[in-house]
Amino acid sequence: MKARARDLGIPFPGSPGPLNAITDVPGLEIGYTTLTGDDPRVNTGVTAILPFGRAGVGTTAVAGFHNQNGNGEMTGVSWIQETGALNLPVLITNTHSVGPCHEGVIGWVGDHVPSLTTAWLLPVVGETWDGYLNDIFGNHVTATHARDAIDSARGGVIPEEGNVGGGTAMNCYGFKGGSGTSSRLVSHAGDEYVVAAFVQANFGSRHELTIAGRAVGREIDAPNPMEDGDPSWLIPPGAGSIIVVIATNAPLLPGQCQALARRAPMGIARTGTTGSHFSGDLVLALSTGNPDALASRMPLIPQPDYRELRLIPWGFMDPFYEAAAHAVEEAIVNALVAAEDMTGRDSHQSVKLPHDQLAALFA
Repeated sequence: MKARARDLGIPFPGSPGPLNAITDVPGLEIGYTTLTGDDPRVNTGVTAILPFGRAGVGTTAVAGFHNQNGNGEMTGVSWIQETGALNLPVLITNTHSVGPCHEGVIGWVGDHVPSLTTAWLLPVVGETWDGYLNDIFGNHVTATHARDAIDSARGGVIPEEGNVGGGTAMNCYGFKGGSGTSSRLVSHAGDEYVVAAFVQANFGSRHELTIAGRAVGREIDAPNPMEDGDPSWLIPPGAGSIIVVIATNAPLLPGQCQALARRAPMGIARTGTTGSHFSGDLVLALSTGNPDALASRMPLIPQPDYRELRLIPWGFMDPFYEAAAHAVEEAIVNALVAAEDMTGRDSHQSVKLPHDQLAALFA
């Protein structure tokens, strides 16, 4: 098992769930397709998050979206903003592979849940740029890879982190970045809920990196090829993107999910960034606590009906906001701690965050 941030003695606020992962949300599943191998030009992949698992595709979650900085893409969010409803797998990949993943979701649903294809599908696919380590113009991700990620989805275990799935070739704060996750427990009215985050971390400049309030990016001695290497390939410091998925089993309204999504940038900022113009920072928040309360009926049912939603009163949302910010912060650090050195296209290099130095700073 790879080390995680807490294994290095890093203190984080809040109480994590038993897995400290997005899979602490009951029924949620996550899967990866990771493309690496003998060809150093190919380092990429796909991440699939299924709020109700593969067996629950088509069940409607309540959802909200927040765009902190729009230099990025997440498909399907116009309909989420309109209806607050999400009933398909959420996929994350690289910038130029949104299309194949979109196609892959539609194909998978057509094969496994054909009742959903009587009208139209609007899949949610997010992206970050992996062109430093991956030949992003090579069209390596296919619809089959997207389907494979959905088929590999599992719940009840700690997902792999670091160089996996859509995060395979991502970089964060001048170190190797990628996929990371964390969770928090929140009590309300005698019930215990999970608020969890998954990130695809690909943002930030080395000098900004802050962990548990300490400016470690200025203290750690490690190469920084992304900012000090071949000037013909240098991207602006801090450039990249982050995709965040926040999931909870607490019963929330669509507006409350959107409010939860707006707290993700606070967790991101706790790791040091002030938000680069060249970073797409997009957040999806979803609640499984009101399954099918917002479900549409296609074709339309003959007679209208009513739906009921259970909700946390707005005045009691603060602990959930705090949990979201803290889970996002730790998920980013988990991505950094799990990531490994990578040499990619054109011999470009990205180095991992040195565990020994980081642990020494918090000893």
